[in-house]
Amino acid sequence: MTKPDPKTFAVKSYGCQMNVYDGERMAELLAAEGLRAAGEGEAADLVVLNTCHIREKATEKVYSEIGRLKRPDGSRPMVAVAGCVAQAEGAEIARRARVDVVVGPQAYHNLPALVAKAAKDGLALDTGMPAASKFGALPARRRVAPSAFLTVQEGCDKFCTYCVVPYTRGAEVSRPWAAIVDEAKALADAGAREITLLGQNVNAWRDDKRGLHDLIEAIALIPVIARIRYTTSHPNDMTDGLIAAHRDVAKLMPYLHLPVQAGSDRVLKAMNRSHSAASYLKILDKVRAARPDIALSGDFIVGFPGETGAEFEETLKLVDEVRYAQAFSFKYSPRPGTPAADMADQVAPELMDARLQRLQARLNAHQAEFNAATVGRRTEVLVERQGRKPGQMLGKSPWLQSVHFETDARIGDIVEVGIAAAGPNSLSGVERVSVAA
Repeated sequence: MTKPDPKTFAVKSYGCQMNVYDGERMAELLAAEGLRAAGEGEAADLVVLNTCHIREKATEKVYSEIGRLKRPDGSRPMVAVAGCVAQAEGAEIARRARVDVVVGPQAYHNLPALVAKAAKDGLALDTGMPAASKFGALPARRRVAPSAFLTVQEGCDKFCTYCVVPYTRGAEVSRPWAAIVDEAKALADAGAREITLLGQNVNAWRDDKRGLHDLIEAIALIPVIARIRYTTSHPNDMTDGLIAAHRDVAKLMPYLHLPVQAGSDRVLKAMNRSHSAASYLKILDKVRAARPDIALSGDFIVGFPGETGAEFEETLKLVDEVRYAQAFSFKYSPRPGTPAADMADQVAPELMDARLQRLQARLNAHQAEFNAATVGRRTEVLVERQGRKPGQMLGKSPWLQSVHFETDARIGDIVEVGIAAAGPNSLSGVERVSVAA
């Protein structure tokens, strides 16, 4: 059935930072085709749901969101489901819900053509994983926020037993050096002051004999770029060169997100994590020796199949030893097609709930402790957006803390701020001097 070609669009992204990046790039693709981004409160002709498949609730949220797109008069926009749920479920999405386009994360460069096909012929589906890079088909970066994402690596070869990423994002692939540096320069020209390098295993990035630390050094040579970050890392790919970069590259921020997932060696082996609690802690010791003020962040799964109470206590012990500045923790969620979903001794939901509450209480206490330690210090803040109050601006510290303060600085400025107070999730400060504009 023929439908009108959409004139306006909205992209809603769920999940990880790479989905945020992909969502931005899809918006740029559609804008390059002449579509206009719908304003706040405006009903879009085309809605793109850029999905996450890591946890069951995230998947079901997509179907709920599709249902909510129905308008009071019974009509609905054209709906495109993109991302990892699209890749994992493919045509099943069209069976369960009224959608027009289904496109996987390796094929979204074809989104405009798929939208045109759907308008003319009905459902358009593309969940292929072509060998050719999609990035060459994406439009040039034109205008971005002061803190911008840059995907340098996709896919995963680690095959953790709980994870769907190798099946939805494919094998590890590194983008070429020149393409990344060119995009970093384009981001700088488009307004970025900070670049976060992204990858499912970002520190597995390689180009010939060059590793992520070499890439960081190259991007640090771009004058406009004042800050560099990277996420998400795997302990097995934390090289000595990358650790040294935290000491030697001034623009590399003192923040490291290095997931461990559990503190029990038996659980880690069952997860196929390929590291032990001791080897993980040894890496952190080396990182802290290179950069003593570094803030550490991690990921945790509680209730992995077979996890005992004693093994959960080992996770708490590791948490107490590391004292994370930030951390993300979740109950184990069985994903269809992963080895862990078929393991015996699945942990009862109420037990997972209790363990998660205990873990999060511990993590929150350590985060509050880290934030409180910054009170009275001066630090540089990259101004990212306006705050709720008149004259108030929000930005990030080098340790990725949200900081709000009153200033006449502009978005994109870097300002020296005295930290006056710390809350559980943010800091308040007083402006000292403008460092850079």
